[in-house]
Amino acid sequence: MNAHKKVAFYTLGCKLNFSETSTIARNFQNEGFERVAFEEKADIYVINTCSVTDNADKRFKSIVKNALKQNENAFLIAIGCYAQLKPEELAKVDGVDLVLGATEKFKVTDYINDLSKNDLGEVHSCEISEADFYVGSYSIGDRTRAFLKVQDGCDYKCTYCTIPLARGISRSDTLENVLKNAEEISKKDIKEIVLTGVNIGDYGKGEFGNKKHEHTFYELVQALDDVKGIHRLRISSIEPNLLKKETIDFVANSKTFVPHFHIPLQSGSDTLLKRMKRRYMRDVYTSRVAAIKEVMPNACIGVDVIVGFPGETDELFLETYNYLSELDISYLHVFTYSERPNTEAVAMDGVVPLNKRKKRSKMLRGLSVKKRRAFYESQLNTTSTVLFESENKEGYIQGFTENYVKVKTPWNPSLVNTIHPVSLTKIDEDGLVRFDWIS
Repeated sequence: MNAHKKVAFYTLGCKLNFSETSTIARNFQNEGFERVAFEEKADIYVINTCSVTDNADKRFKSIVKNALKQNENAFLIAIGCYAQLKPEELAKVDGVDLVLGATEKFKVTDYINDLSKNDLGEVHSCEISEADFYVGSYSIGDRTRAFLKVQDGCDYKCTYCTIPLARGISRSDTLENVLKNAEEISKKDIKEIVLTGVNIGDYGKGEFGNKKHEHTFYELVQALDDVKGIHRLRISSIEPNLLKKETIDFVANSKTFVPHFHIPLQSGSDTLLKRMKRRYMRDVYTSRVAAIKEVMPNACIGVDVIVGFPGETDELFLETYNYLSELDISYLHVFTYSERPNTEAVAMDGVVPLNKRKKRSKMLRGLSVKKRRAFYESQLNTTSTVLFESENKEGYIQGFTENYVKVKTPWNPSLVNTIHPVSLTKIDEDGLVRFDWIS
């Protein structure tokens, strides 16, 4: 039935979404569908949505329009966080035929016996309290690295965040299954695995359907380090209160884990961290950065920060700006606060005007450029290994060192998905680093 049917995918949001899209795509292929690029004509288009920012919501409609330009009779399916939070809203978007919630998305092929267009999108969405089981995922075929999902959901109650409402309680893959997936990835000539989840430092909770921890994140890291055939392992975003000294020290001496950490801060003001209901104060964050730099002086440290949160006065914003300016970090991911329904922060006083939010965001993005430049300069005249990407970007191939310095060299297709030792020599005008080959 599906032998000549084509399906295409579009993913918004995080690494976790990419891992799940890839797994869902493999399910389609196992059912006989042919996967094609989203820009091609397909019978089915699946859009994996995000709801972290207001902008991700708005992009959905334009993506639907682009799909219908390729095939006006295509069957359109919405899945992901936005689909769980606002299924009826997505179902009303012109052209959408099916909306699946947090648990239903992994059984998407069960819902598509008939590909006839619907006048109104059909919704299958559970109560989020029912999203209490775990579905393992990993991405392959899309990039030179794989995103390996190890954990899902979150038990934290941050006042700005909808993710617990969209993904449910914290729960983990079994250690056995994580290692099995890592071994499968290693056999597909993928050089790097990025560990991903909603709150990966909470790994082990809900591993066998109960609330206690069967394993810890540290034990996961130790076990993965022994998987044969993996060249690099990278930890994605991890909460500062869950990044323990034992993990930092292990990474410093690891065979495969690279010296790169992405640690959400959200604010450099203890006043705002309390309003956000974060589970640490600024001194904890400072100590984590110091602990990393003590054992890995060349480590790359990325930071998430939110600007314009309710109650962020000029003084409190400058507290964050000055703190980050002095901190030994490498780059920032800056999020302009946007009101999300059904969060505590929506009802808070001290709303920051949009023009101020944008100005502060621009200031922090400027600081990020300076921080990244300073980090790159500190790495000149050092030797590194580079994993090269697959795209030809204006006649150049790009790649990343183990500590996330982005490099470039003239395009050479034989370099794709290969690792080479290099000596970093200079920063080009586009901010990328040139290098000399090491034979």
